[in-house]
Amino acid sequence: MQFQDYFPSFSEALATIYSKEESRILYRYFLEDFQERKLVNLASEFEKVTEELKKGKPYQQILGYTEFYGNRFFVDENVLIPRPETEELLELAINKIRDSRFEIRDFKILDVGTGSGIIPITLKKHFPDTEVFAMDISEKALEIAQKNADFHQTEIKFLKADYLNTNLTEKYDVIISNPPYIGIDENTEIEDSVKGFEPNIALFSPTSDALIFYRKIAKDCENHLNKNGLFFLEINQKLGKETLELFKNFSESKLVKDLSGNDRFVMGRK
Repeated sequence: MQFQDYFPSFSEALATIYSKEESRILYRYFLEDFQERKLVNLASEFEKVTEELKKGKPYQQILGYTEFYGNRFFVDENVLIPRPETEELLELAINKIRDSRFEIRDFKILDVGTGSGIIPITLKKHFPDTEVFAMDISEKALEIAQKNADFHQTEIKFLKADYLNTNLTEKYDVIISNPPYIGIDENTEIEDSVKGFEPNIALFSPTSDALIFYRKIAKDCENHLNKNGLFFLEINQKLGKETLELFKNFSESKLVKDLSGNDRFVMGRK
C-alpha cells in the first residue's frame, strides 16, 4: 500500500486532537507497525487505532512498545511511558560512570522504582559486567520489566518491594531513580490523558510530601553507597533547590538542568 492511502481519513478523524503534522507522524508509526506484523485489513486496523487515539490513549500503549535510548521497550497501562528527560538522566549516568573508571566487574547498581525497566536494562547494556538490581512496588510493572529484560537478553535482579518501607541490606556503587515526584496538590496540572492511562502510583507522591522518596534515597545513599559511589535522580523541576538540599552532606552534589532549561536532575558522589 501507499503511504497516502489511509492518511486523509486518519488525519481528518483526529483533527480536533492532533495537528496534521502530528497525525502524519502517528500514521507513519502505525503503518510501519502494521507492515512489520504483515497485517492484511489495514482499513480496519486504522479504524481501531483512531478510536483508541480519540479516547486519549497514548499511541505507545496502542502499539504496545516505544523507542527509548535507541532501543525498543514494551509498555502497557501498568508502567509509565518513558520521557525524553529520562534519556538525559541515563546520558548523565553513563558518562559519569565511564569517567569515574570504576572496577566495573565488582560494580553494583540499584534502580529504585524501575517501572518498565528502561533504566537498569540500558545501564546493563552499556556496562554488561555490572550487577544490576531494580525495585518496584508493582508486580504488573515488574512483569513488563522482566519481559523487556528478556527481550534485550540482559540479566537484571528484579525485586518487588515497597521502597519507602524497605530497609536495604546491600551496598551499591550507583543508586539511580526516577521516583514519583509530582505533589498531590499538582494533580490538576497533569493532563487527563496521562492520569487516565498511566499508573498514578508511578506519577504522584503517596503523601502530601512530594520529596518523600528523595528523603529516603538520601539516607540510603549515606548508608548504602560505597565510598565514591554515585547517585543520579530525576526530580520535580519546581523543587530543585529543596531536593539538592537533601544531599548537601555528600562530597559532591549538584543540580542539573534538562535540555529545556528546567531543574531536572540531582547527581553526586558520596
